[in-house]
Amino acid sequence: MATTDKLAVAFHHFDAANTQDPNTEIFEGTTYPKEVLYGIRMTERLNKFAPNASEELMLTARCQHICRWEISRESYDMNREGYLKWRQDLKKFHARKASSILQEVGYNQETIDKVCFLLEKKQLKKNEETQTLEDIICLVFLEYYFEPFAQKHPEDKTIDILKKTWRKMSVKGQEVALKLPLSKFASELIFKALSQ
Repeated sequence: MATTDKLAVAFHHFDAANTQDPNTEIFEGTTYPKEVLYGIRMTERLNKFAPNASEELMLTARCQHICRWEISRESYDMNREGYLKWRQDLKKFHARKASSILQEVGYNQETIDKVCFLLEKKQLKKNEETQTLEDIICLVFLEYYFEPFAQKHPEDKTIDILKKTWRKMSVKGQEVALKLPLSKFASELIFKALSQ
Protein backbone atom coordinates (compact mmCIF):
# COMPACT_ATOMS: atom_id res chain seq x y z
CA MET A 1 0.00 0.00 0.00
CA ALA A 2 1.42 3.42 -0.94
CA THR A 3 2.23 5.86 1.85
CA THR A 4 -0.57 8.28 1.02
CA ASP A 5 -3.03 5.38 0.76
CA LYS A 6 -1.98 4.09 4.18
CA LEU A 7 -2.36 7.57 5.67
CA ALA A 8 -5.91 7.84 4.29
CA VAL A 9 -6.77 4.37 5.62
CA ALA A 10 -5.34 5.24 9.05
CA PHE A 11 -7.36 8.48 9.13
CA HIS A 12 -10.47 6.48 8.22
CA HIS A 13 -9.82 4.03 11.08
CA PHE A 14 -9.10 6.81 13.59
CA ASP A 15 -12.29 8.60 12.59
CA ALA A 16 -14.30 5.37 12.72
CA ALA A 17 -13.10 4.76 16.29
CA ASN A 18 -13.98 8.35 17.23
CA THR A 19 -17.43 8.01 15.64
CA GLN A 20 -18.36 6.01 18.76
CA ASP A 21 -18.01 9.20 20.86
CA PRO A 22 -21.34 9.74 22.65
CA ASN A 23 -20.58 13.47 22.93
CA THR A 24 -21.52 15.63 19.96
CA GLU A 25 -20.77 19.12 18.72
CA ILE A 26 -22.62 21.16 16.14
CA PHE A 27 -20.35 23.07 13.77
CA GLU A 28 -21.65 25.09 10.82
CA GLY A 29 -25.01 23.33 10.99
CA THR A 30 -23.62 19.77 11.05
CA THR A 31 -23.57 17.52 14.12
CA TYR A 32 -20.31 15.62 14.66
CA PRO A 33 -19.09 13.15 17.27
CA LYS A 34 -16.91 15.52 19.31
CA GLU A 35 -13.58 13.71 18.82
CA VAL A 36 -14.14 13.24 15.07
CA LEU A 37 -14.45 17.01 14.72
CA TYR A 38 -11.42 17.55 16.94
CA GLY A 39 -9.32 15.22 14.75
CA ILE A 40 -10.39 17.04 11.58
CA ARG A 41 -9.52 20.40 13.18
CA MET A 42 -6.10 19.11 14.22
CA THR A 43 -5.38 17.92 10.67
CA GLU A 44 -6.54 21.20 9.12
CA ARG A 45 -4.45 23.29 11.52
CA LEU A 46 -1.35 21.10 11.00
CA ASN A 47 -1.72 21.44 7.21
CA LYS A 48 -1.69 25.24 7.56
CA PHE A 49 0.98 25.48 10.25
CA ALA A 50 3.42 22.83 8.98
CA PRO A 51 2.49 21.87 5.39
CA ASN A 52 5.62 19.70 5.09
CA ALA A 53 4.93 17.72 8.29
CA SER A 54 6.14 14.13 8.42
CA GLU A 55 3.67 11.29 8.03
CA GLU A 56 4.18 10.39 11.70
CA LEU A 57 3.20 13.89 12.76
CA MET A 58 0.14 13.84 10.47
CA LEU A 59 -0.94 10.54 12.01
CA THR A 60 -0.40 11.83 15.54
CA ALA A 61 -2.38 15.01 14.98
CA ARG A 62 -5.36 13.02 13.71
CA CYS A 63 -5.41 10.53 16.62
CA GLN A 64 -4.35 12.88 19.42
CA HIS A 65 -7.68 12.47 21.25
CA ILE A 66 -8.59 8.99 20.03
CA CYS A 67 -11.46 7.54 22.10
CA ARG A 68 -10.78 10.12 24.84
CA TRP A 69 -14.29 9.78 26.29
CA GLU A 70 -13.44 6.25 27.45
CA ILE A 71 -11.37 7.67 30.32
CA SER A 72 -13.48 10.39 31.94
CA ARG A 73 -12.02 13.22 33.98
CA GLU A 74 -14.67 12.52 36.63
CA SER A 75 -13.16 9.10 37.35
CA TYR A 76 -10.15 10.84 38.94
CA ASP A 77 -9.84 13.09 42.00
CA MET A 78 -11.06 16.58 41.12
CA ASN A 79 -7.82 18.32 42.09
CA ARG A 80 -4.51 19.09 40.39
CA GLU A 81 -3.02 15.68 41.24
CA GLY A 82 -6.09 13.94 39.81
CA TYR A 83 -5.93 16.09 36.68
CA LEU A 84 -2.24 15.33 36.07
CA LYS A 85 -2.80 11.58 36.63
CA TRP A 86 -5.73 11.66 34.17
CA ARG A 87 -3.57 13.41 31.55
CA GLN A 88 -0.72 10.92 31.96
CA ASP A 89 -3.08 7.96 31.73
CA LEU A 90 -4.72 9.45 28.62
CA LYS A 91 -1.38 9.75 26.81
CA LYS A 92 -0.65 6.06 27.38
CA PHE A 93 -4.22 5.10 26.44
CA HIS A 94 -4.07 7.10 23.18
CA ALA A 95 -0.70 5.51 22.36
CA ARG A 96 -2.13 1.98 22.86
CA LYS A 97 -5.24 2.72 20.77
CA ALA A 98 -3.22 4.33 17.97
CA SER A 99 -0.65 1.48 17.96
CA SER A 100 -3.36 -1.12 17.51
CA ILE A 101 -4.90 0.74 14.55
CA LEU A 102 -1.54 1.48 12.92
CA GLN A 103 -0.52 -2.19 13.16
CA GLU A 104 -3.82 -3.16 11.54
CA VAL A 105 -3.23 -0.67 8.71
CA GLY A 106 0.26 -2.12 8.12
CA TYR A 107 2.64 0.52 9.46
CA ASN A 108 6.08 -0.64 10.58
CA GLN A 109 7.16 -0.58 14.23
CA GLU A 110 9.46 2.40 13.72
CA THR A 111 6.54 4.57 12.56
CA ILE A 112 4.30 3.31 15.38
CA ASP A 113 7.00 4.03 17.97
CA LYS A 114 7.40 7.58 16.61
CA VAL A 115 3.65 8.22 16.80
CA CYS A 116 3.62 6.95 20.40
CA PHE A 117 6.61 9.14 21.24
CA LEU A 118 4.70 12.17 19.94
CA LEU A 119 1.41 11.21 21.59
CA GLU A 120 3.21 11.01 24.93
CA LYS A 121 4.60 14.54 24.32
CA LYS A 122 8.15 13.44 24.94
CA GLN A 123 10.95 16.05 24.83
CA LEU A 124 8.62 19.05 24.60
CA LYS A 125 10.66 22.19 23.79
CA LYS A 126 13.55 19.93 22.69
CA ASN A 127 12.06 17.81 19.91
CA GLU A 128 10.84 19.85 16.93
CA GLU A 129 7.94 17.57 16.06
CA THR A 130 6.73 17.28 19.66
CA GLN A 131 6.79 21.09 19.80
CA THR A 132 4.90 21.40 16.52
CA LEU A 133 2.24 19.01 17.85
CA GLU A 134 1.93 21.08 21.04
CA ASP A 135 1.59 24.27 18.98
CA ILE A 136 -1.23 22.67 16.95
CA ILE A 137 -3.00 21.50 20.12
CA CYS A 138 -2.78 25.00 21.62
CA LEU A 139 -3.94 26.71 18.41
CA VAL A 140 -6.94 24.40 18.03
CA PHE A 141 -7.82 24.98 21.68
CA LEU A 142 -7.58 28.76 21.31
CA GLU A 143 -9.56 28.90 18.07
CA TYR A 144 -12.39 26.50 18.90
CA TYR A 145 -12.51 25.63 22.59
CA PHE A 146 -11.12 28.55 24.57
CA GLU A 147 -14.15 30.85 24.45
CA PRO A 148 -16.69 28.21 25.61
CA PHE A 149 -14.21 27.30 28.38
CA ALA A 150 -13.77 30.94 29.39
CA GLN A 151 -17.51 31.49 29.63
CA LYS A 152 -17.82 28.70 32.21
CA HIS A 153 -14.89 29.64 34.46
CA PRO A 154 -13.78 32.64 36.56
CA GLU A 155 -11.55 35.11 34.76
CA ASP A 156 -8.53 34.49 37.00
CA LYS A 157 -8.62 30.74 36.23
CA THR A 158 -9.03 31.46 32.53
CA ILE A 159 -6.07 33.84 32.49
CA ASP A 160 -3.95 31.28 34.36
CA ILE A 161 -4.82 28.63 31.70
CA LEU A 162 -3.92 31.12 28.95
CA LYS A 163 -0.53 31.84 30.51
CA LYS A 164 0.21 28.10 30.75
CA THR A 165 -0.93 27.58 27.16
CA TRP A 166 1.27 30.45 25.95
CA ARG A 167 4.34 29.05 27.73
CA LYS A 168 3.93 25.69 25.99
CA MET A 169 4.02 27.26 22.51
CA SER A 170 6.95 28.13 20.28
CA VAL A 171 7.48 31.70 19.08
CA LYS A 172 5.99 30.71 15.72
CA GLY A 173 2.96 29.21 17.47
CA GLN A 174 2.48 32.37 19.51
CA GLU A 175 2.67 34.52 16.38
CA VAL A 176 0.00 32.41 14.66
CA ALA A 177 -2.16 32.52 17.80
CA LEU A 178 -2.22 36.31 17.71
CA LYS A 179 -3.66 36.16 14.17
CA LEU A 180 -6.49 33.71 14.94
CA PRO A 181 -10.03 34.94 14.14
CA LEU A 182 -11.06 35.29 17.79
CA SER A 183 -13.98 37.21 19.28
CA LYS A 184 -13.43 40.52 21.08
CA PHE A 185 -14.11 38.71 24.38
CA ALA A 186 -11.42 36.05 23.73
CA SER A 187 -8.91 38.57 22.34
CA GLU A 188 -9.26 40.80 25.41
CA LEU A 189 -8.64 37.87 27.76
CA ILE A 190 -5.49 36.94 25.82
CA PHE A 191 -4.31 40.54 25.98
CA LYS A 192 -4.86 40.56 29.75
CA ALA A 193 -2.98 37.28 30.17
CA LEU A 194 -0.01 38.49 28.11
CA SER A 195 0.17 41.85 29.85
CA GLN A 196 0.48 40.31 33.32
